[in-house]
Amino acid sequence: MNINYMQPADIEQESFRIIRRELSDAGRSLPGDIEPTVIRVIHTTADFEYADTMVFSGGVITRAKEALRKGAHIVTDTNMALSGINRKILGRYGGEAHCFMADDDVARIARENKVTRAYVSMKKSKEIKAPLIYAIGNAPTALIKLAEMIDEGFRPELVIGVPVGFVNVVEAKELIMKRDVPYIINRGRKGGSGVAAAICNSLLYNI
Repeated sequence: MNINYMQPADIEQESFRIIRRELSDAGRSLPGDIEPTVIRVIHTTADFEYADTMVFSGGVITRAKEALRKGAHIVTDTNMALSGINRKILGRYGGEAHCFMADDDVARIARENKVTRAYVSMKKSKEIKAPLIYAIGNAPTALIKLAEMIDEGFRPELVIGVPVGFVNVVEAKELIMKRDVPYIINRGRKGGSGVAAAICNSLLYNI
């Protein structure tokens, strides 16, 4: 067994090289604008299926980077995703990251109305006075509420829809894809908080 001891940055770059090589060996090529995002997601998950299941609305990478440069805030549906987003880079442009899932008022309203905290969190996020990017990695009900808000005239800068699971997950992702908003979606059941954070970071690292 040969173990190569490398610095963290070198490990990441070698991982990206391996991913690109294996994609090439499989006859896969990715458009240049989305390649960094797909590769970072594969790096996060070690799952090459994302090269086939990730879907990007037209021009979304350019639009998302422009929003971030103008100080867009990121709203997530888990504190895990929140902790994974590079808030130092985000802050350079005046942006902040938010997760309202643990807020007392969110829990109370969700309990009183018999809905999920994620559902209530999306409504609360409208109070933020900044362009908004949503990074949803866990709760399909967050995407369902966002779809309702969009139908009412709300316009987020980007919806990252990658919740993981078995109940309403596929359907909720499709709801967003049918709306006229910029999106990055992973079709099917796969996703997660780590994937949501990885997508955010791919935008921030290549801004």
